[in-house]
Amino acid sequence: MCFVAKKHINSQMQLSFQALLLELKHPFRLATGMRTHTNAMLATLSWNGLTGYGEAAMPPYYGETHQTAAAFLEMAARRLQSVQQPLSPALIDALLHEIDGLAPGNHAAKAAVDIALHDLWGRQQGKPLWTIWGIDPDRMPPGSFTLGIDTPEVLREKLLEGADFPILKIKLGSDDDRGIIRTIREASDKPIYVDANQGWTGREAALDLVYWLQEHGVQLIEQPFHKNDLESAAWLTERSPLPVFADESFQRLTDLPLVASCFHGVNVKLMKCTGLSEARRAIAAARQKNMQVMIGCMTETSCAISAAAQVAPLCDFVDLDGCWLIRNNPFDLPGLQEGKLQLTTLPGLGLHVKTS
Repeated sequence: MCFVAKKHINSQMQLSFQALLLELKHPFRLATGMRTHTNAMLATLSWNGLTGYGEAAMPPYYGETHQTAAAFLEMAARRLQSVQQPLSPALIDALLHEIDGLAPGNHAAKAAVDIALHDLWGRQQGKPLWTIWGIDPDRMPPGSFTLGIDTPEVLREKLLEGADFPILKIKLGSDDDRGIIRTIREASDKPIYVDANQGWTGREAALDLVYWLQEHGVQLIEQPFHKNDLESAAWLTERSPLPVFADESFQRLTDLPLVASCFHGVNVKLMKCTGLSEARRAIAAARQKNMQVMIGCMTETSCAISAAAQVAPLCDFVDLDGCWLIRNNPFDLPGLQEGKLQLTTLPGLGLHVKTS
């Protein structure tokens, strides 16, 4: 099923969008459930012969659907059609403020508009975003490759698929977390990030597991307890030998004061925080609170991954492998060299649409 915006033939700026089902190479199992695909919207924003791309990736646990995204993007399209001049930072900020106020929630749909605006702005400037923002590509951290909860046989297969990534991100929160790590360690000695996806319960058991994980080369822990159980998160953070990061507990910038004393760091995702504009502010605000920062993703195409890559050098950890996990990416994969995402000199996000 596809949703396409009506043609706004009397406006210079035109937002169109199309529904996608991003097909996962393997069933993706977390502590909170399993899925074989991710709903997404691909947005295009056209002005004066130039086109910017945006994306909304919508895993089911955040409540957005093709229908809700289409309804929201229709409202955004009506606002954008009145834009009659080239984009500027001030105009983008003003537009995003208005669009954020159109309706509560809809974070991924808002991110699609934000990403498309920034891509179009970069194309208008003839420069990549990271250049415009003065970001140093040499500060890009190495990336991680994600393995969902699975059987030993499939885990070993996934390890081969992620051979070009120097770090592994392992989903835990199962009944056999130690067995999963043992399976990984039989086949690989790469550093490991662990994401429990809210799957742990008892505090003492979690702390005991963290010490065991440290002995097996794990470097950080992400979202150990339920997103609302900040007391347990703070208890573990105070005692953990490894840094503990908030993911589900940290959605938007307004959540930062709530989690700053409960975690060592935050996982910033464009689909949670409505796009690049707020992501940059969230990264800066987390730094001011002496927190570490991971830039993360959902299962996304190269569009959203390339957008997040523009600000990845500002972060400590990079988990932007989403487009490597799907079968039907409509764009070419980003460059990857020595395990690091490569920022191109092409304007905007530097995307290449596949021709076949």
